[in-house]
Formats: sequence, C-alpha cells, structure tokens
Amino acid sequence: MEETLLDNTQETVAASSSTSSSHKPKLGFLGVGWIGRNRMEVIAKHEAGEIAFVADTAASNAEEAIKSVPGAQIVNTLESILEQPEVEGVVIATPSAFHAEQSMLALEAGKSVFCQKPLGRNVEETRRVVETARSQNKLLGVDLSYRYTAAMQEVYKVVQSGELGFIYAVELVFHNAYGPDKAWFYEPKLSGGGCVIDLGVHLVDLALWSLNFPGVKNVNSRLYAKGKPISMCDGKVEDYATASIELETGTNLQLSCSWNLPAGQEAIISATFYGTQGGVALKNINGSFYDFVAERYYGTRAERLASPPDEWSGRAGVAWAERVAKGEGFSEEAEEFVKVAEVLDKIYGR
Repeated sequence: MEETLLDNTQETVAASSSTSSSHKPKLGFLGVGWIGRNRMEVIAKHEAGEIAFVADTAASNAEEAIKSVPGAQIVNTLESILEQPEVEGVVIATPSAFHAEQSMLALEAGKSVFCQKPLGRNVEETRRVVETARSQNKLLGVDLSYRYTAAMQEVYKVVQSGELGFIYAVELVFHNAYGPDKAWFYEPKLSGGGCVIDLGVHLVDLALWSLNFPGVKNVNSRLYAKGKPISMCDGKVEDYATASIELETGTNLQLSCSWNLPAGQEAIISATFYGTQGGVALKNINGSFYDFVAERYYGTRAERLASPPDEWSGRAGVAWAERVAKGEGFSEEAEEFVKVAEVLDKIYGR
C-alpha cells in the first residue's frame, strides 16, 4: 500500500506540466479561497483535470478564481455540481465542519473526492466518509500535502530502506507564529480542535506513513490555551500542545505544535527520525512555510539530501486527479486517514 502511494507521489514530483494520461476528468471545486484556488490552479497548470464548475459562498472568491480557468462555470451550491453527470470528481476546500458531510454527499452522487484536511472533526466522521467511499467504490484523497515535498520523499526513502536500523524516536514539530484568521477555527464544534487538528495532523501522518502505520499503544498529551492547561470539555481550542505517542513497535513519537507562538520566525517545522544506525530529518529553513530540506545524520556529520526550490504546493491534488483520470476506484490507503484521526482523538482525550 505504501509503495503504491509513494510511486504515485514520486511520479507527481517528477512530472512536467502535463499529465501522461490523455483523459482529463471534469472536476468541480467547492470553496475557492486561497487554498482551494491554489489547488485548482495547480491541477489546471499540470493539465491533470478540466476545471468545469466552481462554487463558493463568497461570490467574489468564485469570480476571482475563474479568471485563471477560462471555460469554468460558476454555480451556487455543491448540489449544482453534483447534478452534472459529466463531473467525475469534486475538490472540497470549505471550513472543517462541512468536510465529512460534503464529502459523503459527493461520494454518494458517484463522484471521487479530494478534501482538505481534516477529513472529519473526529474519527467517527472520518470513518463514515471512508466507508462511504468504499461502498461507492470512489477514489478518496485528503490534502496531506507535506508527503509530496521533495524533501519528505527523500526522508521516506531513507526510513523505508532500513538503513537507519531500529527507529526508536521521532520528533515532530510545527510551530506557526501566526494563528488562523477565521473565527470558526476557534470554535471546537466547528473546527474539531485547535493547532493539533490543524497542524499536528500533518506531522502524525508523516510519522505513521513513513513507519508503515504501526499500531498505537499509548498516548499522553497536554493541551494549552493562552498559556493555561485545558481539556476539550472546556469549550476552547488549544493553541499549544505536546503529546507522547508510544507505538506497538516500541518507537516513541514526540509531538509539539502551536499557533501564535513567539517563535522568533514565521514557522518551525520538522520531522526527525532517530535510528540505531543514524538519523534523517525534514526541516523548514529560514522560518519558511514552503522551503524544506532533507538531511541525513551520521553522528556529528550531516548530509543534505534535498534543497529548495521545490514547487510542491498542490501536488497532492494533481496526484489524485491523475488517478481519477486512470479510472481508479476506492483504495485501501483511505484507511490511513482513519488511523491518523484515531491518534488525534486520543490526543484530545476523546
């Protein structure tokens, strides 16, 4: 399963601006704020899909988005996209509270789905979406975009090679010196949580994916809001969190993530794998949200495996669209979304 996904990812990383498939699936886009619009424009640039319909609750977003995709049609609702028989897939980039329901509606209408993370606000919602995709035999993708960076591809290859020996520790960090600018992020019922479900989801995914999704034995966590310990029962979302995740293999994952941390730079992002025969890491550089290096560690010596520039934003959506073009149906990879959601629920004490 992991090898298949990596192959798809590597094909996309190495791809030119056109897909090898002559068939371009017609796609509908629900939500074209900056993330949704970016994913749309990258898919269009790579000619991985035909942008057929665009819907957004803010008319200005839709009007601005279609300037870059002549021929696309603005519609008002998801239902208006789903009733188009020629649409093969729907890309969803709406607030988190709507992801599960909208994904299931699209899948039940016979469309493949590519959704922003989190797929669901908890494991129950996530599992329902995956089961719907399975019952409809439709390809389900989630925008776990850091897998698709060139740097993470190099890290993955080293971890998978076994050359690090037994990987006993993984340190995961995502500090964002800013916080979300939309009010719904701060409402637990709408967001499902704070920095963990927003940022930590990527790190947990990278660690479990690289290690072939071993079972999780135990999770201990602490959540904070404005410097004070909280629980999810308090009706607040966390802006700082730490978690210790013990895997059944004996590996320990240490996670820390935050919003609005006085980090001295815009962001600190890393995933570092320590083994008995060396280490390897994904790291951002110069506080960037976009520029990453991969480094391999031999005691006190470091070797650079990958460096910027790397236009990785949107690659996950391109990979999904290319698979839709090939006629792929449901993939058991989707169970990985459930496994990540299970860990997040344990971090939240749910």
